[in-house]
Amino acid sequence: MEHLYERISYLQGLAEGLGIEENSKEGKLLLHIIDALEDFADAIDDLSFEQEELGEYVEYIDEDLTDVEDEVFGECDYEDDLEDYDEYEFEDDIDYVELECPHCQETLYIEEDLLHEDATCPNCLESIVCCEEEEE
Repeated sequence: MEHLYERISYLQGLAEGLGIEENSKEGKLLLHIIDALEDFADAIDDLSFEQEELGEYVEYIDEDLTDVEDEVFGECDYEDDLEDYDEYEFEDDIDYVELECPHCQETLYIEEDLLHEDATCPNCLESIVCCEEEEE
């Protein structure tokens, strides 16, 4: 932040060195611009300070939340959990049948239990009769 204040001080010194007076229209404008820049620097400095405080506050909340999670759920070893997850076999109880829409030739997958019901193709929105008998 110091670099902003240094640059503003430089501009103020430059304005004084050039003899810019507040009596002229241009002088008023330049001096008010420099004052506005100083106000912006002050506001940025305040925001920076508040942001640092919020960052520290979030860190404290995170630490407290970790303590609460450990107390409620106990300490977990995430690597063991991942190994258990990999060993678990997911079984899909639903069997699907691959069909082709007679209207748009889009490949569809329909639950085997629903084969004897009429359906609508999600691609072309045409009705599909799914209960076609297989020839032996």
